[in-house]
Formats: sequence, C-alpha cells, structure tokens
Amino acid sequence: MNFKNLFLYLSKAVLLGLFMAGVILLVNQLLPKQASLNNLFQTRANGTVELSFANAVRRAAPAVVNIYSLSIDQRQPLGNSALQGLGSGVIMSGEGYILTNFHVIKQADQIVVALQDGRKFTAEVVGSDPETDLSVIKIEGDNLPIIPLSLSTPAEVGDVVLAIGNPYNLGQTITQGIISATGRNGLSSGYLDFLQTDAAINAGNSGGALIDTNGSLIGINTAAFKIGDDNGGHGINFAIPIKLAHSIMAKLIKDGQVIRGALGISGEPVVPVMAQILNLPNLNGVVVTGIDPNGPAAKAKLKVRDVITQYQHEDVPGVEMLMDRIAETQPGSKITMTLIRDGKAMELPVIIGEKSNKR
Repeated sequence: MNFKNLFLYLSKAVLLGLFMAGVILLVNQLLPKQASLNNLFQTRANGTVELSFANAVRRAAPAVVNIYSLSIDQRQPLGNSALQGLGSGVIMSGEGYILTNFHVIKQADQIVVALQDGRKFTAEVVGSDPETDLSVIKIEGDNLPIIPLSLSTPAEVGDVVLAIGNPYNLGQTITQGIISATGRNGLSSGYLDFLQTDAAINAGNSGGALIDTNGSLIGINTAAFKIGDDNGGHGINFAIPIKLAHSIMAKLIKDGQVIRGALGISGEPVVPVMAQILNLPNLNGVVVTGIDPNGPAAKAKLKVRDVITQYQHEDVPGVEMLMDRIAETQPGSKITMTLIRDGKAMELPVIIGEKSNKR
C-alpha cells in the first residue's frame, strides 16, 4: 500500500469516526425529548395508544402522604383525641423529611403521616415558617419513596400540571390543569410568590404536590381563592414554587426557622410623575414611602422620598427585587445602598436587622 492509498484509508476512518460521534451526540440530545413524549402516551391492552399522565402519577404519587393533625382536649387529656385538620405532604428525602403547609399542622398536638403503601408514622416538627406557610416534619422509616424534583426548570404559563393530595379525606386524588400565572421566587414572600393554577386544590390538598407531566415536583399546593364564606370553585388555586419551598426547607432543617433580614421600610416603584418630581434620571429604583421609626433604616437616617437605586452595588429594578435582597441578607450585616435624595446620588451604609417571625 503506497502513501497515497494509506492517507485515503486513514482519512476515511477519521471521517467515519467523526460522523458516528456526531450521530451519537445528536441521539443523546433527542433521547430526553423522545422519552418525555413517550411519558405522555400509554399503549392499552387492545393496542391503542392514548394520551395519559399515568407515568407521571406513578413517579410522584407514592411520595405524597396524608397528614392527620390530632389535637388533645386538655380538659379531658385521657379521652379520645379530636381530629383537628387534614392535609397532605411530600416526602423530600430518604431521611424522612416531609414538606407541608404550616396551617396544616400548626395546632396539632400529634401528627400522623400515612403513606400510600399503608404504613403510618408519628411525625415530629423540624421547623415552620409562617411567612411562606411552610413546615418541615420528619418521620423515621426505611425505603421511603422520594418525589422527583424540578429545580432547574421554572414553571411557565400554559404548562400542564397535576395536583396530588387528600381532599376532604377521600384518599389520594389527582386533578389536572395548567399554570395560569407565575410569580417570583424570593424570601420576602407575599401574594406574588405563588404559582396560580386551575387544577383543583380543595380542603385537604394543602401541602400536597403540584407536578409536571414528567412527574417532577414544581410546587407545594397551598390555597384556593375564596370570597367571603364561599367554598372556592373559581379555578384560581395557588402553589408555592419548588425553588422557594426547597430553599425554605433547607433553612428549616438547618436552623429550625427562617432568619430574614429587615430594613424597616415600605416602598413603591418609580412612576413617570414621581421621576419628574424627584428629578430622577430614569424609572429604576424604589421610592421610600414609609420608615419604621425603630428600624435599621431610621437609624441609618434614610428618609421618605429617598429613591434606592442600588443594593450592595446591584441595580434595583423594582420593589420585589429589593425586598428579596433585604430578606436574604444575614441580620447584623453592614451593607451599602445607593440612593437619590433631592436629585443627588449618595451612598448610605446600613446595618440590617432581623425580621420577626411572629404572626
């Protein structure tokens, strides 16, 4: 074999190798999408293929538990315990940590957790956060089912979701809907933190799982919209985003509570009229509208109508971002805020306080 033929032979081998490598990479990229599509279809005994969420339910449902909150009558402590409330929870780890709503267990003297496989456990409260209505409880057991998580892919409006829980103590029930609206994922909490869905969330669903069509947990069911004394049914239901819930859970496991920073202010977004009155260069920042006289802001000499434009040298686009950054700051930390006062920019050092968890 001469040099020319040898070169052609080696070139063909290299090109074939590169081609096969490209094919393998392409298949690896397509497989998750194909697996996701296959997850939505079931082949029945008669050979028909139908749209189904059964695979997602099988992945997630075993880790969704029923929670029975029992309250002992102190006037008759030796008598029968009274059923105080019913709810749901989600097993998050093999160590037995369960996420649920604070309002499900807050008045319970004893908490009983029932798994879908028939096992029952007495649970202990690890920590609670009334601000986000989340609690972590713990059970001791072997081979506990763990729910899959979806932390890296946030839910989007229009996503199909399933709500799993124990409504009205009927047993585990699945309801289906879509994400109607999304909020933000910060520690400052508030109405906008929720995922809104039209999947039914009834009494007893609280603390249960909101999952995607792959069976991954994307939220903790928490409330249904009600007006007055009605029973809901408006298709407006809420779940706490898993990114926020998971962050809260880690803090509760570590400290037993969520420690938040506090500045002691209220604020509003900058609107065009206010920007003109205060001689502001743009609409970025937060206008201080109220100051706690005993809070850190007052001690730092912050004033009403000051406009906070940066927090620790990070631009402040609006109220939500600022409140989240304050809440995420360790109490006792000294931070620097950039603000505009009387049309002039200045920096103001502030020592962050601690937000009370009392409710």
